Amino acid sequence: MTTKLFRFVATTFVVASSFSLHAAIAPAENLLPADTLAFFTVPDCNALRASTKTSPQLMFWNDAAMKPFHDKFMGKFNEKFIAPIEKDLGIKVDDFLALPQGQFTLGTTVNGSSGHDDVPPGIALLLDAKDKSDALKTQLAALLKKWTDAGRTLRTEEIHGLKFTVVTLNSNDLQAIFPRKPPMLEIGKEPKPEKPNELYFTQFESLLVVGNSIKVVEPIAAHLTGGSVPAIADDSVFSADKPAQFGGSPLYFGWFNGSKFFTMLADASADETSDPDHLVPRMDAVKLIGAAGLGGLKSASLAVRESSDGSTVAFHFNAPESSRAGLMKILAIPAKDANVPAFVPADAVKFSRLRLDMKSTWAEVQKMLAGISPQALSSINMVVDMANSFGQQKNPGFDVRNSLINNIGDDIVNYSKAPVGETLAALANPPSLVLLQVAKPDEAIEAVKTVASMAQPQDDATKATREFLGKKIYTIAMRPARKPGSSALEPQSLFISSSGGYLALSSDAAMVEEFLRSAEKPPKPLRDNERLNDSLSHVNGAGGGMFGYQNQRETMRQSFRLLKNTAEADIALKMFPPAYREWADFTLLPDYERVQKYFDISIYSGSANSEGLTVKVYSPRPPGL
Repeated sequence: MTTKLFRFVATTFVVASSFSLHAAIAPAENLLPADTLAFFTVPDCNALRASTKTSPQLMFWNDAAMKPFHDKFMGKFNEKFIAPIEKDLGIKVDDFLALPQGQFTLGTTVNGSSGHDDVPPGIALLLDAKDKSDALKTQLAALLKKWTDAGRTLRTEEIHGLKFTVVTLNSNDLQAIFPRKPPMLEIGKEPKPEKPNELYFTQFESLLVVGNSIKVVEPIAAHLTGGSVPAIADDSVFSADKPAQFGGSPLYFGWFNGSKFFTMLADASADETSDPDHLVPRMDAVKLIGAAGLGGLKSASLAVRESSDGSTVAFHFNAPESSRAGLMKILAIPAKDANVPAFVPADAVKFSRLRLDMKSTWAEVQKMLAGISPQALSSINMVVDMANSFGQQKNPGFDVRNSLINNIGDDIVNYSKAPVGETLAALANPPSLVLLQVAKPDEAIEAVKTVASMAQPQDDATKATREFLGKKIYTIAMRPARKPGSSALEPQSLFISSSGGYLALSSDAAMVEEFLRSAEKPPKPLRDNERLNDSLSHVNGAGGGMFGYQNQRETMRQSFRLLKNTAEADIALKMFPPAYREWADFTLLPDYERVQKYFDISIYSGSANSEGLTVKVYSPRPPGL
């Protein structure tokens, strides 16, 4: 009996010891230092790999039809980014790609900076190799040997019992990816000598820890070895965000410490603006942050979740109602119905509805401008006064504030359809309609006409107005513009009318006519779309004051048409820096019909409560995948 008891105790001790030696690595928030400004983490890389293999986006990217475009793009990517890393650091990126098995975390910290010194932000990287721990150890040993053989400066520092290797990075390391800016020179001052950049790294059990300073890795080492220094998990703001925002095992998530960041920025600005050595006065960040309401933003977060039904992306802004001002107050839309109205046709490819009170929004914008730049507010009021003077030449009682600004309600609807035709102009400007809720439509129309006439002379009123189903459609001349693919200026028009309490505006007369016709002959409505209705529960419905829909299959069809057109592709490429324009050869894209199965619809919904603002985006899995 004694022997059996001894064996049982011994076995239990060995098993317990093995678990203690190879205990699960703590999550990112329990390891990152308390001064973390932001971090992004994948809690389980294996789960991410499994999910991405069947994600519509990756399946689209790896489809055989995309191979010509894919191969050229990846070839340029490897040439620009991967090759310089491998050359400068003496590693093979492919050797490290399979190592992340558990968490992968990237964070940035204050790193002891006051915000106005030359201390760079701290960077921390955590990679859990789990059962590939030995492979990680082998790769690190090989890397150290390469660096030693190459004559790099290496040293070892012990931090909380962990041995960290410290490597000094050469000034030319990764220059192809992160070119260094020349130091700023101030008159009468000697340029500060460049501080060498260092990299600290170690392996603790299966976890790789990398940081760019001792202040970054020291608290992480303490957490790993049982120390009690504060972590970001101890932050009261993060603790409040975690249950609601990061529960339910998101595939990956990120968090931004707004309180710490904006406080540091304001402190730095207070010191800099009082520095008499600055030749050029600096904008007061304290005033800017306060007026914009950013000081009331405690945190911002992102969480992505995948299921067999589709993917959900949730954005949350922790901004308590009691401290909202500026942007945070404007974006805190009251909970009101934002569902698709019955007059929006089923063939609409994009739709959005925002229950934003324009009168209170205008008042808040004025407060912001007054706090940031009284001169800017004066300039805007001057333009409004000019519009009043211009309008009062015909109507002595004209006041653009009452006729337009204070006349708009709290309902803004916008939708668009697929392009009509294959010309560049048609593809780049699909038919769209904007609807504004107004109390007095005739006054609003007159105000729009008056404001437009300040920039562009208008035709005779009788020629610019026509009857349609008992309603008047007004044609307002806009400034001529160049259409895509054309060098000549062409006349532009805005068509405007009203019905059902909405002011309707569009550059396409047919869109206005269709809206007016819907009052007598309602179209087949978008609100009956089965895919849309089945998706509503994933974004908590459309009663939060903000809602949107996109038929991604059709919008991607339009994008393919645009990009495969050589002239339009050249225009699109001008949005990218010259060095990257040769990466994407849009003429290599396949016929859209070969890849359209990877796209379906997406919807989003926004809401606000006393604690903050939340936006959810949901994309159901395309049928047949």
